[in-house]
Amino acid sequence: MDSGKNYLMPGVSKREVLAWASYDFANSGYTTVILTAVYNAFFVSVVAENAVWATFAWTLTITLSNLLSISVIPVISALADAQANKRFWLAVMTGICCMSTATLAYTGHGTLASAVFLIVISNTAFNAGVSLNSAFLSELAKPEAFGKVSGWGWSFGYLGGIVSLAACLLIVFEGQKAGLPADVYVPYTAMSTATIFFVMALPMLLYVKERSKPKNISFEKTFKRISFKLLKRYREFLKFCVCGLFYQAGIAVVITLSAVYAQLVMKFTTAQTITLILVVNITAAIGAFVFGYVQDRLGHKKTLALTILLWIIMGVMAAFSHGPVSFWIAANIAGIAMGSSQSAGRAVVAVFAPAGELAQFYSAWNVAVWGANVLGPITYGTVTWLTSGDQRTAILVTT
Repeated sequence: MDSGKNYLMPGVSKREVLAWASYDFANSGYTTVILTAVYNAFFVSVVAENAVWATFAWTLTITLSNLLSISVIPVISALADAQANKRFWLAVMTGICCMSTATLAYTGHGTLASAVFLIVISNTAFNAGVSLNSAFLSELAKPEAFGKVSGWGWSFGYLGGIVSLAACLLIVFEGQKAGLPADVYVPYTAMSTATIFFVMALPMLLYVKERSKPKNISFEKTFKRISFKLLKRYREFLKFCVCGLFYQAGIAVVITLSAVYAQLVMKFTTAQTITLILVVNITAAIGAFVFGYVQDRLGHKKTLALTILLWIIMGVMAAFSHGPVSFWIAANIAGIAMGSSQSAGRAVVAVFAPAGELAQFYSAWNVAVWGANVLGPITYGTVTWLTSGDQRTAILVTT
């Protein structure tokens, strides 16, 4: 990370930016372990007992959580902006996510309803946390450095995913050494993830200042300011959200179904899948950091176009991979594209968002992301259902 003296707003210290970035570190373990590498495959193979509808059930669960996010989080964001208490709501959502994630440790055979409920609640709270934390970016960084500072956070975040995955790998290896079946030790990766999430979220919740000012408006008027109405006044931002809906759908497929694809199509073991995702997090961290600088120099539009091209190349390669080498290459292209595109998206929102409406703008952007999280996985799941489990066709369709 640079010294930051030319990149940060007056009164913002490097320690405060590091504390803000620590939340990216904290929540990265949730997406990496629960949605991408471990629990999703556990849900399909153990909780849903590898039924023909198991992958569809997982994608439907993710869909429900994102529909709930679309319904609830814009209201929370409007309240956070009106009352200038983004950090309070961030603390509440973090607590809910950590508790429900830890409880996943007690799911397994015969707990489908409980597992679905916990994923819906934890992912909704996670989504709220991402939106609220991102809303602090333009209070910390100067406009010409949004890409860099966002990239610092995302790259540090992927290191959090690596730490969480390393802890999970240790749990898996110890479970295997003891001769235990996977359905005994895999659920405890959720408890490990929740613990790391809570501990690493504390610097953000304790040290980052709330710089926005409360608005003297009634509770009723607050609800009239929810983010959907902002789109009428900011047409260019609306176009960006529509674009995000479609390219983020592909990202959502990779995040929620890559482990399922690796194990069912490429025949990876749990340990091999975790190792793959761990390495991909390294390339994602590099992508987020490097492309943050590229974005500030090249421009937001061109940088996003470049990352979308990488996503298309990755999807085609993964669909036609029949050996581990080509699949590893495709996975690491996905890592670079994922880190760069997610960091770039957050920085672009900061360009559009005016002071006093930060949480609402990020909520509006994330409505597009959550819509993509519905569109991508449910399309993938539906294709596998209609084609009797053809995952290769599903990944081509969603690419």
